[in-house]
Amino acid sequence: MLKRYSLGLLTVVMGAWWVLSGFGPRGRGNISVQEQRWVDSVYQSLTPDQRLGQLFMVAAYSNKSQSHVREVESLITQYGIGGVMFMQGGPVRQAKLTNRYQSISKVPLLVAIDAEWGLDMRLDSSMHFAKQMTLGALPDDHYVYLMGREIALKLKRLGIHVNFSPVVDVNSNPKNPVIGNRSFGESKEQVTARGIAYIKGLQDHGIIAVAKHFPGHGDTDADSHFSLPVLTHDMARLTEVELYPFRRSFDAGVMGVMVAHLHVPKLDSIANRAATLSPYLVNDLLKGKMQYEGLVFTDALNMKGVTKYHKPGEVDALALKAGNDVLLFSEDVPKAIANIKQALADSTITEQEIELRVRKMLHAKYWAGLNQYTPVEVENLSQDLSRPVSQVLQQQLYEQAVTVVANKNDLLPFRVLDTTVFATVAVGADLNNTFTQTLEKYAPFRKFAIPSRFAPDSVYAGIKRDIADADVVVVSLHKLNNNPGNNFNLSGNALGFIRELQRDPTKKVVVVVMGNAYSLRNFESIDWLVCGYEDNDVSRRVVPQVLFGALPANGRLPVTASTKFKAGSGISTPSLSRLKYSMPESVGMNSSILKQIDNIALEAIAYAATPGCQVLVVKDGTVVMEKAYGHYTYERNQPVTEKTIYDLASITKVAATLQAVMFLKDQGRLKLDERLVTYLPELKGSNKASLTVRDVLLHQAGLAAHIPFWKQTMVNGTLNPLYYDSLPSVKYPNLVVPGVYSNQSLEDSVWKWTVTSELVGRRTANGKFEYRYSDLGLHIMKRIAERLLNQPLPDFLEQNFYAPLGTSTLTFNPLDKFLKEQIAPTAPTSAYKSDTPLQGTVHDGNAALLGGKAGHAGLFSNANDLAILMQMDLQNGNYGGQQYFKTPVVTEFSQNASKDSRRGLGWDKPEPEGNGPTSDLAPLSTFGHTGFTGTGTWLDPENNIIYIFLSNRVYPDAENDKLLKYNIRTRIHDVVYQSLEPKP
Repeated sequence: MLKRYSLGLLTVVMGAWWVLSGFGPRGRGNISVQEQRWVDSVYQSLTPDQRLGQLFMVAAYSNKSQSHVREVESLITQYGIGGVMFMQGGPVRQAKLTNRYQSISKVPLLVAIDAEWGLDMRLDSSMHFAKQMTLGALPDDHYVYLMGREIALKLKRLGIHVNFSPVVDVNSNPKNPVIGNRSFGESKEQVTARGIAYIKGLQDHGIIAVAKHFPGHGDTDADSHFSLPVLTHDMARLTEVELYPFRRSFDAGVMGVMVAHLHVPKLDSIANRAATLSPYLVNDLLKGKMQYEGLVFTDALNMKGVTKYHKPGEVDALALKAGNDVLLFSEDVPKAIANIKQALADSTITEQEIELRVRKMLHAKYWAGLNQYTPVEVENLSQDLSRPVSQVLQQQLYEQAVTVVANKNDLLPFRVLDTTVFATVAVGADLNNTFTQTLEKYAPFRKFAIPSRFAPDSVYAGIKRDIADADVVVVSLHKLNNNPGNNFNLSGNALGFIRELQRDPTKKVVVVVMGNAYSLRNFESIDWLVCGYEDNDVSRRVVPQVLFGALPANGRLPVTASTKFKAGSGISTPSLSRLKYSMPESVGMNSSILKQIDNIALEAIAYAATPGCQVLVVKDGTVVMEKAYGHYTYERNQPVTEKTIYDLASITKVAATLQAVMFLKDQGRLKLDERLVTYLPELKGSNKASLTVRDVLLHQAGLAAHIPFWKQTMVNGTLNPLYYDSLPSVKYPNLVVPGVYSNQSLEDSVWKWTVTSELVGRRTANGKFEYRYSDLGLHIMKRIAERLLNQPLPDFLEQNFYAPLGTSTLTFNPLDKFLKEQIAPTAPTSAYKSDTPLQGTVHDGNAALLGGKAGHAGLFSNANDLAILMQMDLQNGNYGGQQYFKTPVVTEFSQNASKDSRRGLGWDKPEPEGNGPTSDLAPLSTFGHTGFTGTGTWLDPENNIIYIFLSNRVYPDAENDKLLKYNIRTRIHDVVYQSLEPKP
């Protein structure tokens, strides 16, 4: 058989190198003179044994002992092997070994790796992109191309030339234990399209792609690593399905193909002969009938699919005689060479065939740039292999793949947050897993976790009792495997728990499968079902964003999981314009520049400007930075986290009172140029009767900046018992500081003192007051808002803004909801004769007097929840599928509205001449506010940026001005703008 094909093979192989330029197997044209000279020169320089050596690619590890290294070195120097296939290890160790091996090789080595989903498949400390089943769910092949490109660039950086990818097996057998989620799916067309996109992504960027596993490993039920699978189809079926992606990938110019260890009895009647060793399949079918002219690799020759029936060395010669060009993972190169030389002597293989295959190998090396070999640069290797743009693509792959499989009555994405009690149960994960943490960014959740899949029924029963009053339960399934034989590692107890929950008519049970799509067969009766395909930090971060409409759902099932869930199934869900979470590069910002914020924040802590802080940056609706620094106190007992709650101080003015004012203006119930007396008749006859709402919001009403009303509640420097008690009661309900409660009538007293206060501002030539920043104005606006709304301001905000937005920490009096340990402390206050640090009670003395519910201070939050409110404002009231404002009222209020100051209506603004509260790089359209406790929030509608800084710089000393002295907040704001990439 081999002799019969030797002359035909000459014609086939002599033209093979045009494939290696990526022009496709129907004609490259003439190769360059330089290439032919290099190949001829190298070939002539090799001894006959060294030529044979070029056909071997042996396994190499960077995590094994020096004896392994010496063994590989011996194969390079003594036998002139053509290449190495790296297996386990690490990138830097591998780079060093690559340089070492290349330095002793007469002909530069062709270096290969299995990186189907990235270097992570083989190497530690490396990026995982997405497995091919995940890619099969994508709506667009272009993402697969981009992944191929990113993987190619990483391989080249690491000195690798060949990627044994993509898998173009059509996975038509759900019981397949070895291909499964390594396949793009069960549709031959989709497998072909995705496979070609991957091939082009690799080869367009200098990496040889290898289509595998010929003639098709998708419809098998055994793993060739452990046994010899059997493919029972005839030629008609193979041509129709299994060979289709290979044929099309050959047309597209794939430079390599890998032959599988599986037996095809309809094409080769010799029992237990793997395709790898079958001349009928390699020479006759692949190279003859299908006219494939690229490099043909064996699958690893150490696998049981061939070693079960043939000895090391023997199997190599059989594979070469069958028509393979490159012998992969030879277990005994010396014996293999001896066996091949015997085959040459026996004329079962010819010198001519050997020459052609060696030349194919050399042409591949030329294409890979090995004619101008340079060592791998080890410096900055780790950083280059994890470049941010790769991480952006990594997340995009999962974003696009998430598939909503069932969605009764369009519950997903969740829209109503304020009247829904949410619970989450993570099966196979710990309590603080990324999935649960991301859910909590959108709404309050009761959290439960069952780390062990072997947990008894009693554990599930306890959780069932604890979530009895939950309306929506999100059950996420983690640590699944790809083995259909054990039902993908799904626990029977977990399945029973889900079925029990589902029977409860008061609950909506959303099941999220973070694993193999075939496992969906267990959930045909579920009304809300989502497939995330894989279980890693990226997928765990993405799926909750889909559940809440920060991201749309675009994925479609690439395989048929059951009679109900067929390939192509999937329900599109919309984006609700909620905050997303991703890398800075996803929105045109530079991560490395943004990291300079770390230095500034740590400088602030080192200089005791604040014991700790949170920094959050949003661009284009995407949170690109959310970090916590330092500790609650300088004693460093408790670290700040992203969940730490801070006293916002004067940010209350814009995040609370102004939201109600804008709402009333939007509703037409409040007019900016109306006099205050119109809304507050008790001002009639006072010095404030003629002031207008606009004057107050611009801080141009002549009001005093601050009046310490608490002083009027003292007698001889001690607390007046008329106003205070040490125990709470109906008469004294308001917590002022620990151990002090104020009289419920104090609010009326403070209002009376406000009404009778003097106007202190200077008037301008037109009779208007000059700009004078004032807390009193917000006292007045709170009173107007409450009068028009007919309810307390905190209640209105909770019902109409904070709860519907899902912001649980954005609240007055946080101790009503949270433990004090969750709240950053502020300095003790001398106003109330207390030396105890405040932790959950407001730092501002006047706000404390009012029980922590004032118009100018009293609001608490973490950075994420404040960002949600600010994003709603930046979107002029549109957020989460709801319209909080009907008109562009935020734009109206945030414009520079005064001729005498930088101020907008309630909002602070940049200083036009610079040196203001914002970065000088911020456009004048920016608006926001700062707070006395060391806080700040700034919104930039021009660049669509939100910057939030939260700290407790007033602990332990309210006089600490180092935050301002060192320009910490504005310098961080500078970095935000410096990180913006130039617009194309």
